[in-house]
Amino acid sequence: MSNIAKAFAGGKAFIPFITCGDPDLETTAACVRAMAAAGADLIELGIPFSDPTAEGPVIQSANVRALAAGTTTDKIFNLVRDLRRDVSVPMVFMTYANVVFSYGSERFISACADIGIDGLILPDVPYEEKEEFDPICKRYGLDLISLVAPTSADRIATVAREASGFIYVVSSLGVTGVRSEITTDIGAMVRLIRANSGLPCAVGFGISTPEQARNMAARADGAIVGSAIVKLIAQYGRQAAPHVGAYVKEMKDAVRQA
Repeated sequence: MSNIAKAFAGGKAFIPFITCGDPDLETTAACVRAMAAAGADLIELGIPFSDPTAEGPVIQSANVRALAAGTTTDKIFNLVRDLRRDVSVPMVFMTYANVVFSYGSERFISACADIGIDGLILPDVPYEEKEEFDPICKRYGLDLISLVAPTSADRIATVAREASGFIYVVSSLGVTGVRSEITTDIGAMVRLIRANSGLPCAVGFGISTPEQARNMAARADGAIVGSAIVKLIAQYGRQAAPHVGAYVKEMKDAVRQA
């Protein structure tokens, strides 16, 4: 069983996201440790990029702050190396193809394996182009996480059949961000995935409240939250870790009730 599969083995999973380096890497490390202690089942680490096309204004602003603070891919690798001394929760990177390309795909992915990263999410790489990365990920034992969106209808079955790790179900059209309600028929998407894959699926984009997390986890195998956490970090800055920990605990408790 892969580390990512283990994240879903104990019931419904809660998956928080954080932008590395916002406002600095020390705060990121403290927040990741607080998330792990609060019951996060898997943690998404965002590597900042200057043009994060899938992100709404909250995470875009975090990318700008992180890059302005001098955050680099190598510094994030060192951060993970340090975290892995005491954090055993599965961790995946979420970033963009250009970040991997510019570093060198094989060099980047082999470094991920070396420091203890379990998977990679590249939201700007469609299923049809994943062959540029997937064989390298397989070679180094990383899961390249596939995304399916409400517009993926005809392709969901195909994507699900070839996916690895878990399947990221995008709840809404558009970019990341807090939404007051999610109207997509998540249940229909999940049923189609489950008819074609034994992998767990987690729902992300737009989830911010415990009620939303519980509702989404009831339809799938887990819930993913990013913008609401990044907002907390923007609000509390270097003192954010305890607030992030408390929020993750509240969300994990809600997901458990699904």
